Amino acid sequence: MRVAFYAPLKPPSHAVASGDRTMARLLIAALERAGHEVDIASTLRSRDGQGDPKRQCRLRRIGERLAERFMRRANAVGRPPELWFTYHLYDKAADWIGPHVAERLAVPYVVAEASVSEKRRDGPWRQGYEAVLGALRRAEGVITLNSADLPGITQYVRRDRHHHLRPFIVTAPFAAARRARREYRAALAAQYQLDPGIPWLIAVAMMRPGDKLASYRHLATALAGLRDKSWQLLVIGDGAARAEVREAFARCARRVRWLGLLDREQIAASLAACDLFAWPAINEAYGMALLEAQAAGVAVLAGASGGVPDIVAHGETGWLTPPGDSMAFGAALSELIASPPACRAYGAAAAVRAAALHDIDVASRRLDEILRRALEKARPR
Repeated sequence: MRVAFYAPLKPPSHAVASGDRTMARLLIAALERAGHEVDIASTLRSRDGQGDPKRQCRLRRIGERLAERFMRRANAVGRPPELWFTYHLYDKAADWIGPHVAERLAVPYVVAEASVSEKRRDGPWRQGYEAVLGALRRAEGVITLNSADLPGITQYVRRDRHHHLRPFIVTAPFAAARRARREYRAALAAQYQLDPGIPWLIAVAMMRPGDKLASYRHLATALAGLRDKSWQLLVIGDGAARAEVREAFARCARRVRWLGLLDREQIAASLAACDLFAWPAINEAYGMALLEAQAAGVAVLAGASGGVPDIVAHGETGWLTPPGDSMAFGAALSELIASPPACRAYGAAAAVRAAALHDIDVASRRLDEILRRALEKARPR
């Protein structure tokens, strides 16, 4: 079917890499694999980070004009969408376009990854909050990727219209990298003067102020307390908080290798060469890098924030510690560094689980089922 796709927080074409942009692109790819024709309906970023009611009013008016323009264009070429799909909907980034188009064209409205925060009910984001509730009540399908969002949306979504979709990636490149682990490890050891005989830890994340920087600092604190252990850390990422991140690791700087920004193939190779992905995951939605590491056969240690437990199976593919608990994270890190066999066992299980539950082909079939059910519900009886 023809699908109009819209991501109000950040369009799939956005230049800055992020998990949000990656998941938008993956959703489009999964829909196309299922045989659907996907059109990017708009690139309007509706995010209001300051809680400015005037800005929200202005964004709503812009959204309504864009909705009218979209419908005129679709009707002019004789190919209106058969379904509208909005990804990542919350009060700070409301969908001011999709519900209007879906209502006027009488097509199903489907939302993936919506969240509701009741504290916005009467605050400066009240307009966005009300828009989200309106969108959820209108939707023929609401897809949850993060189980942490469930408590906020269940009271506004009928049970027969709610669907769960596991976060997913294209696992094949990471599985291929895993098979070439020995070669990649030797190459990295030579390039960065690493000892292949001791545990290699890895972290992959942009260096941004806020939660990412907080996670880097938690990781640095934990590692600074383990200087009596044998380990080396590879870091993939860059960004505006680069200096602060490097400063955080000052006490163990000689053991850290900074790989900078890498492409997807290089990331897969680097992950596969390592023994443990370590990330405190402060306020992480679910963490695409955690999933990529497991697909590459790498054990994961992470903080159990948000939807991270949806990805990391505690005691099976890795280990989870209480969110923000540096002492628990450091203790678990110490145990895992001292137990390479446990890391290997977790990594092997992680690769199997990622391929079975989190691959794009699995997601494509599930999405197709959800869209067809939404289309059926929208048909007049």
